[in-house]
Amino acid sequence: MGNCECHKTKHRSDDEFRDLLNRLSRIEGQIRGIKKMLENDAYCVDILTQVSAAQAALNSFNRVLLNNHIRTCVAEDIRRGNDEVIDELTGLLQKLMK
Repeated sequence: MGNCECHKTKHRSDDEFRDLLNRLSRIEGQIRGIKKMLENDAYCVDILTQVSAAQAALNSFNRVLLNNHIRTCVAEDIRRGNDEVIDELTGLLQKLMK
């Protein structure tokens, strides 16, 4: 029942929820690892490499979530005649591409 109404919640399938949660848990672990590297005086290049990996993981999370959003929320709203969702999506894409 992919439901993205105004003010706004979204019921996700169990598979989608688990996938997104697992991705965030891995990212959280990466961030904790970066913090530990800093606390242990790790070499700057090594820390920056791990930050880059965490950013890539966040970008991947965003791609999965955005893909799901377009396929469910956006498509359903357009089918219902709610074209405002297009403006919302284009604004979101501008934020993501900064």
